[in-house]
Amino acid sequence: MPILHFISPPVPYFIDCGRAYYRVGERHVSRNMIGVFDLFVVTKGRLSIGEGAQEWTVEPGEAFILRPDANHYGTEACTEETEIIWIHFHTFGAWDECAGMNKCLENQSALIATHKQSAYLNHSEVCSIFIPKHTKLKAKSLDILNQFFQLEDEPRSLRNWKRQSAFQLFIQHLDRELASTSDGTAFQLAEKVELYIRQNYTSKLTNATLQRDLNYHPNYMAKCMLKVFGQTPMDYLLYYRIEQAKKLLVQTEWSIGRIAEEVGFQHGSYFTFCFSNKEGISPLAFRRKMMGHV
Repeated sequence: MPILHFISPPVPYFIDCGRAYYRVGERHVSRNMIGVFDLFVVTKGRLSIGEGAQEWTVEPGEAFILRPDANHYGTEACTEETEIIWIHFHTFGAWDECAGMNKCLENQSALIATHKQSAYLNHSEVCSIFIPKHTKLKAKSLDILNQFFQLEDEPRSLRNWKRQSAFQLFIQHLDRELASTSDGTAFQLAEKVELYIRQNYTSKLTNATLQRDLNYHPNYMAKCMLKVFGQTPMDYLLYYRIEQAKKLLVQTEWSIGRIAEEVGFQHGSYFTFCFSNKEGISPLAFRRKMMGHV
């Protein structure tokens, strides 16, 4: 199943929404590279759609997402009256379309690296959002979708804020639903390990610590973390410590030794070695660069 893979922040943002109606014999209009993602949900009838060389039929209660950089068109005329809800959205961050979840996870590290360049995020913690290109919506997602059209009587100054909020909740549900059907156990455990590391990264953590506190074998935790995050627990711990150190280098005037201690390194020299090895620049040089010094 094709999946659209977004890196956040920034979260994909809402632009506009509406309804469209097709009589018998009409088809979806042909458009090329419209510059925004076009998510539509069929509420009545069915719509035959093409994008590039691929063709789909979208049934009632199903959602489909058209890319902003491709040609899409109606492949067949409607044989019955058809209605859709459409939402235009976009993102400033990196994104990709993959053939399935395994391919998304395989390419995750490269996409994050691209994202941090294009989105100008040097020390922001990022994560993936996975949205199926074509999916059957559950009742909760349909309920959220209906909120878009219950806001018409709101003042304009509030309407777009509330639509943005409803849109983010909608894609959150799509993301979570996909995660639960892909490999729920692996995703749940990987997120449990990731949260534990975030909450305890300043302490001395080892695989034995994780096994004791989370009650899973280190090899199994590593397998789940590799699948979801592309890193073992210890790799993620090092990554997270360095990301927190980058924030402190920019936001404080603390010494390198104090920052090393604050983020969980026992020795400043080892912190400098790990930081330089990962970032290609020493912590002090990173601080000078980010603060505008030569």
